[in-house]
Amino acid sequence: MDLEERIIEALRGKRRSFSELVKVLGLFKKKEKKLLKKTLRRLKREGKLLVENGRYSLRERVVEGYVRANPAGFGFLETQEGRQIYIPFFEMRKLMEGDYIRAKVVEFKGKEEIRVLRILKRAKKSVVGKVKRDKKGFYLEPLDENKHLTFILEGENLKEKEVVVAKILRYPSKSKRPKARVVETLGKPSEKYLMVEILIRKYELPLEFPKEVLKEVDKIREEIPQEEFERRKDLREQVCFTIDPERAKDFDDAVAIKREGDGYRLFVHIADVSYYVKENTNLDKEARRRGFTFYLPDRAIPMLPEKLSSYLCSLMEGEERLTFTVEVKVSEDGEILYYDIYESIIKSKARLTYDQALEILKEGRGEIGRSLRLMENLYRILHKKRWEEGSIDFDLPESEVIVDEFGEPKAVLPYQRHLVHRLIEQFMILANFVVASHLTNTSYPCLYRIHEEPDPERVERLLRILQSLGYRVKAKDYQNPKFFQKILEDFEGREEENLVKFLTLRSMMRAKYSPHNLGHFGLALPTYTHFTSPIRRYADLTVHRLLKKQLMGKEINYEKTVRKLEELGKHLSRREELADEVEREAIEKMKLRLLKDKVGETFEGIITGVFQFGFFVELKEVLVEGLVSLRELKDDQYIFDEENQRLVGVKSGKSYRLGDRVRVRILAVREEEGEMDLTVEG
Repeated sequence: MDLEERIIEALRGKRRSFSELVKVLGLFKKKEKKLLKKTLRRLKREGKLLVENGRYSLRERVVEGYVRANPAGFGFLETQEGRQIYIPFFEMRKLMEGDYIRAKVVEFKGKEEIRVLRILKRAKKSVVGKVKRDKKGFYLEPLDENKHLTFILEGENLKEKEVVVAKILRYPSKSKRPKARVVETLGKPSEKYLMVEILIRKYELPLEFPKEVLKEVDKIREEIPQEEFERRKDLREQVCFTIDPERAKDFDDAVAIKREGDGYRLFVHIADVSYYVKENTNLDKEARRRGFTFYLPDRAIPMLPEKLSSYLCSLMEGEERLTFTVEVKVSEDGEILYYDIYESIIKSKARLTYDQALEILKEGRGEIGRSLRLMENLYRILHKKRWEEGSIDFDLPESEVIVDEFGEPKAVLPYQRHLVHRLIEQFMILANFVVASHLTNTSYPCLYRIHEEPDPERVERLLRILQSLGYRVKAKDYQNPKFFQKILEDFEGREEENLVKFLTLRSMMRAKYSPHNLGHFGLALPTYTHFTSPIRRYADLTVHRLLKKQLMGKEINYEKTVRKLEELGKHLSRREELADEVEREAIEKMKLRLLKDKVGETFEGIITGVFQFGFFVELKEVLVEGLVSLRELKDDQYIFDEENQRLVGVKSGKSYRLGDRVRVRILAVREEEGEMDLTVEG
């Protein structure tokens, strides 16, 4: 420990004079005192120390970030750098999930925690919860992460156990309970299924478009003006087609291909949403605010009104549509020989589902069948090249919740990804790469899709877990995606394969949007963007606009544009995280709804997490987790072996290890909390 570190340690939580520091640090020699004075002056100059009345103290460290609440009553402050600092119970009494605050960092009992200085922005204007009653009257118990709070409730005809949406009248503070007034009654969970409605209100998702937005949309002409036919490349005769999920209503992209002597010429046509959604209109501002289309099992909450998302911008079969085309010629070795980007007009020859495309590909008949055969060849070339360069393909198993006409879940089915899914995915990656490279090489601003190198601490944690599964690490080249590719290869075909994929994915940084090109680690690409889904992602629409300006040779203020893109990137990264969280939570709670009737039944599962209090098991059939609590392991006294990620019986030596297959019985399902209790069978 150097002298600076020793000084900071000596002043942690204390104020000391120079003579006191001399004694505490044991610096009694003349040279040592001189060095101490010099170091103290430097630390004061750097703003690390305060000097008052001859006594030194550490300058308070002030941070800003978002509040992450825990239902148990404490929380964490999530800083812009991704750090999480503990928020104690007494501070959480005045905070809500998602609040943006400024706080000072203090040390208490050897650990960092925060003291709130100012609440900069409240996350919510309303709260969804269940009506309850005590001696003092009605109150609201939130059905989200704010369970550490209860709201005094105002409203007429209040009924216990009803789920309501309440407008916040008074936010929580140190001295007063929060207060809210009921503005919408959703009903009783015992009488009808409310989970999706609760989630929509919980996350304040926009169900309706503002009137001024709909007025603008009504004025948009449906006919394509003649000048667009004259100035765009006319590809209406080309054999192009869309391939999308069966229930898709908006079709962003269409593809076409030609075989040429020394390679393949691929056409990726993307809906030209920027033609209809002009910058700074009410429509544009609303699309920016939403950021994404939110997908729930029983509905989609679109970024754009239906007239655009499902009609004018959707590349419907047999309809003339305005598009933005990326044309790429690729060699037999997967090298890009030529590319062009231009505005176009197309007429899709078919609307295919993934399964339909697979059947046509197998038969290989007709123009579309022949095109799909060529596309398969090109896909295999691109996939081989991407793999050789280190692209990581997690390909985790997915499931789909099927709902009835009332939105009630009725089945969980595995969602099978096959060749055609991967084929389209590879073509979209290629188009995104070409667009990002073009903007970069022309020194034009771009909203990149970046994926940074993994944090070494996370990787070390991953490797410790993998070692408990018997994995032997030969090298630690974290900066090379091939290192992670090798991990996935080594577990391929083993029982723990999907678990390892999930753990490896969790060790990665989250991809985000930024105008600063940091590359895409997971795809092993030096530059990448999102260009191919402008109907459902505002980032893609933004890239379309930038690309059009570049192609037109329009000069822009580079620094001003980058500053705007920085703010937009942060906003869209947060909205994407929210969209992912909403979709995950909706699917998980619908699965639990289905399992409420399965209490007492047994299932096969795999242990996905081991802790002091028990272990989590993912049920194989429905891909949802439940907890086997330590108190359910009654055959022995079990201790937690963190290093080997297992619980071990003191007497029997029996163990439950991460990755083990187990048979479990469902004890209880708590749908509202998103929790399930399990016990081991046999």
